[in-house]
Amino acid sequence: MFTLRCTRKLLDRLGSTPVLSEVEPTTLLGDWYANLLFRPRGQVVLFVNERSLLPVLVQAAPASSLLTRFPAAAIGMLLRLGAPAAIVEAETMEMADVCIGKTLSRQVLGSMNDFAYLFEGYGREPEALTDIALKLAQAPCSPLGMKRPADVVLEMLVGAK
Repeated sequence: MFTLRCTRKLLDRLGSTPVLSEVEPTTLLGDWYANLLFRPRGQVVLFVNERSLLPVLVQAAPASSLLTRFPAAAIGMLLRLGAPAAIVEAETMEMADVCIGKTLSRQVLGSMNDFAYLFEGYGREPEALTDIALKLAQAPCSPLGMKRPADVVLEMLVGAK
């Protein structure tokens, strides 16, 4: 179980009400943040992991299936980065339960803004969202001591073996 911490924009799009009580995540990666981005070819949701700042991009439409499409996209991203299959499988099972919550961390929101800015540049070319997310994951992030989210998430998962 984890909490998907959505911006007001995305909460409105999903028609969701955030839970008021805090839920302790059972996933290794913890909670995720999500924001709705607008681009000429349609809306995209930017997901960012709270602990590693790993970005994942998913088409916003249809909104009714977003909560089931996101875990699959996150797992696909982890596999493309070379995460251990056994740990990814365990993370998949834990991501089956999701709660919707409000954003809490300004630091994660700041990183999301940085990714959204970079996405504007990368998103101009007709590239797959996963490929763009992989590029974003290579950007050094100040909250991580200028480490890259792709490296941090692998350190986290390999350290969990």
